[in-house]
Amino acid sequence: MQKLSLSQSLQQKLSPQQIQFIKLLQIPTIELDTRIEEELEINPALEEGMDEDYDQKDDDDSFDDTDDFKDRDNDLDIDSYIQDEDYAGYKMQGDGNQGEEERDMPLATSSSLTDSLLQQFGYLNLTEDQRVVGMQLIGSIESDGYIRRSIQAIVNDLAFSQNVFTDSEEVEDVLHKIQSFDPAGIGARSLPECLLLQLRRKDQSDPYTILAIRIIDEFFDEFSKKHYDKIQRRLNISDESLKRVIDIIIRLNPKPGSMEGESGNIQYLIPDFLLSNSNGKLELTLNSKNAPELRISRSFADMLDTYDKSNKKQNKNLKETVSFVKQKLDAAKWFIDAIKQRQQTLLRTMNAIVRYQYDFFLTGDESRLRPMILKDIATLIDMDVSTVSRVANSKAVQTEFGIYPLKYFFSEGISTDTGEDVSSREVKNILKDLIDAEPKLHPLSDDKLEKILNDRGYNIARRTVAKYREQLNIPVARLRKQL
Repeated sequence: MQKLSLSQSLQQKLSPQQIQFIKLLQIPTIELDTRIEEELEINPALEEGMDEDYDQKDDDDSFDDTDDFKDRDNDLDIDSYIQDEDYAGYKMQGDGNQGEEERDMPLATSSSLTDSLLQQFGYLNLTEDQRVVGMQLIGSIESDGYIRRSIQAIVNDLAFSQNVFTDSEEVEDVLHKIQSFDPAGIGARSLPECLLLQLRRKDQSDPYTILAIRIIDEFFDEFSKKHYDKIQRRLNISDESLKRVIDIIIRLNPKPGSMEGESGNIQYLIPDFLLSNSNGKLELTLNSKNAPELRISRSFADMLDTYDKSNKKQNKNLKETVSFVKQKLDAAKWFIDAIKQRQQTLLRTMNAIVRYQYDFFLTGDESRLRPMILKDIATLIDMDVSTVSRVANSKAVQTEFGIYPLKYFFSEGISTDTGEDVSSREVKNILKDLIDAEPKLHPLSDDKLEKILNDRGYNIARRTVAKYREQLNIPVARLRKQL
């Protein structure tokens, strides 16, 4: 038999306004404009621009206070919506065009990789079936210039999707024609084939080019692992000859497709903060150029005014309309408040980072960076660590020394023999300098790097050296060897 029971529990849930603020906080400035445009499209109560029309009508910057505008039947506080509050408070540096005419920047046009290949493909004298095969192959070329689908898979695609029945030999024949196109190396199925396609276009009377072809064709595994001594023994060549061959090979392009059609994929880093040094005093401003002026729609406020003056008993259908209007006005106010709160939180967090790393921002010397974690800043501004994390994510600051992502300033601490804590960034810079200055024929191993750092007073283990080296995208000693 079922029993009814009553239980009481306490739960903490985020309000819609809090969720909206969190989402706005974590997006960078470059995406904020798109988010605002989306809100403007879905909410007619939100408008963009200054309220110039109504400035002429009223003596001041606010609408007339209308305490009478109250719907006693529905308890709607209308005057809270039709007052023109100063919603532009979140605007900082970059507001408006300051009297200058805004002009569209001309964009250069360029053909894509596929367009270039199709243009060259049009000059070939092929049968109709070969043209279909060629189009399928060009469509299979990835952005870096490689074809990674197997020939048999392409044969199957042609049979099922194009109703063209062919074999691997014919597809290979058309592929070889495409591999003769520019840029050299296009249509390769592997890195060795890509390099060979480029080498075979060079002067074949040059003995070093012939030697380079043989090394890639027969000893690519040894070459990629830099086992140069094995190659020298197998081919019986001198150090000078091997050095000349390596110089030819490293000048080849491992990603031929990247040479064309990349202009549309360029990502521009727009800083969220601007930091300047004014006579030894650091000044921080917020770059809000992508956040347009926002206001509450006057027409929606007028709707409430019309409803208040109407005969409510005879116009009951208007109640549904005013309920919709109120909902949109609420959403518009919430959004503007969330934008303002976002900018205030960004400035508050960045000011704390500047205070913590003041010496670095003043001099640009990376050795002056202090160890800093998210919790340090969260404690300074009395906010949650997750809030600081959202601010630091995908945000950047422009300084006199360049543009830095905020994550750059957060690093672990490494203890020294003197008991001081230094930033891991400083240790990484020293590690990079050591590797840059190492003898190229005998690179320093992680064990040797650990010993050198320990001798300099940095208490660091070999596994930490390996971790920092990998974070710097520096290969192991064996792969750094050069003749």
